[in-house]
Amino acid sequence: MKKLSDSPFRKNQELFLMLAPCLLLVFVFLYIPMGGLIVAFKDFRLSLGILDSPWNGVDTFKKLFSSSDFPLALRNTIIISGLRLTVGFVAPIFFAILLNEVRLKWFGRSVQTLTYLPYLFSWVVLGGIFQMLLAESGPINSLLISLGGQAIPFLTDDVWFVITLVVTAIWQTAGYTAVIYLAALAGIDPGLYEAADIDGAGRFRKIIHVTLPMLRPTIIVLFVLQIGYILNAGFDQIYNLYNPSVYDVADVVDTYVLRRLLTMDFSLATAAGLFKSVVGFMMVMFANKLARRWQGGGSGLW
Repeated sequence: MKKLSDSPFRKNQELFLMLAPCLLLVFVFLYIPMGGLIVAFKDFRLSLGILDSPWNGVDTFKKLFSSSDFPLALRNTIIISGLRLTVGFVAPIFFAILLNEVRLKWFGRSVQTLTYLPYLFSWVVLGGIFQMLLAESGPINSLLISLGGQAIPFLTDDVWFVITLVVTAIWQTAGYTAVIYLAALAGIDPGLYEAADIDGAGRFRKIIHVTLPMLRPTIIVLFVLQIGYILNAGFDQIYNLYNPSVYDVADVVDTYVLRRLLTMDFSLATAAGLFKSVVGFMMVMFANKLARRWQGGGSGLW
């Protein structure tokens, strides 16, 4: 019979005690507030409170999807998130591979540090900087005009605004995400590259046949995690950059929720947030199942 002293808890009780405050914080600030999700199924009235407000079933969701502004916000969210997920997901991989191929290590470390720095700045700060740089009378457009070109409406044209969102998001996060891939690259057995050299493979073929296959598990895990944010278009970035002239493409689910909260329509705001969370959960489950099938049941998040 297994002794109690041999149980995992007894052997690691100090570690469990260290973990306890973290679990308590997660429970208090993440799980207890989930009880407020019932507001999405109630005709919430502030004077009655959550528990005493009358139930209305799924009427709030019917109102949500039959409105004119939420489908538009959902479409914009999918477009922006899709671009960030495709272009923005691939960019750090190529950047990490390029840094790994740099022979001058001091130069590679310097570039890595410089590209990591933008991640440390809030979009409140970056939004102000980009609004100044990309304004129609800003430095970038002034330079374009001095070179014989025309001013580009980066922040007032629908297409250019979406391009600006994607490019600036990549600029901010690529250096940070590349650190994860660089850590995975550091763990690749040098013998694999030596074997490729013996076979006569050049640098490009070594990237294709050695580097990328060895990065595949890391890529899959990060992709599964990232796809859960398919309805997260980057509220901080959009809120600090958008303006009324680009509402048609810049209004996303998060800004829709904010507007509903400002008008004290808590039921609609909660329903929109719940819909976003459920879709994200389903996408993570689907992506993980797809990744495991692609790897023959091997790699995945779980």
